[in-house]
Amino acid sequence: MLLTTPVTLESAHVRLEPLDLAHEADLAEAAVGLEHAWYTSVPRPDRVRADIEQRLAWRDQGTMNPWAVRRLDSDRVVGMTTFCNIDQDNRHVEIGHTWLGVEAQRTAVNSASKLLLLSHAFETCDAIAVELRTHWHNRQSREAIARLGAKQDGVLRNHRLGPDGTLRDTVVFSILPHEWPAVRLGLERRLGRG
Repeated sequence: MLLTTPVTLESAHVRLEPLDLAHEADLAEAAVGLEHAWYTSVPRPDRVRADIEQRLAWRDQGTMNPWAVRRLDSDRVVGMTTFCNIDQDNRHVEIGHTWLGVEAQRTAVNSASKLLLLSHAFETCDAIAVELRTHWHNRQSREAIARLGAKQDGVLRNHRLGPDGTLRDTVVFSILPHEWPAVRLGLERRLGRG
């Protein structure tokens, strides 16, 4: 299967649904309270529609496969995630543009979502590398990525300009196919404890 193919992924905790404008209301509600996170790409509630439209445009260009994250215990859409920077010819993909509302943070939602995405990338799409990137200042995200078992590849200094003009250093992590079994086991064990 191609990394760009829209598909629904589901576990006991979450369902990743191909992103659609029908998710707008739940996502706008989930974005409330995240305005303080200046180092992430969480849209303001009034900009959720534009963010969805941008992700769908990138999907149509073949560079992104976006999902809405539905928490199954509440049946609410609580965030978004994507396969991005898709390089199908080299079977390389990044998991990124991810954000979760306050109610979903520090729950099983992120681990369950990453398990679904990584399983799909490695086991269904035959990826040879899955990358995860985050802002240098997003320590919570950096720690979560490291806990997955991803290896830090390096830091891209002055990598991007933020919406306010600040320069972003981007920390790059990756997981390779031979590392995937240990990463999968760690995620499964973490979810079994929750």
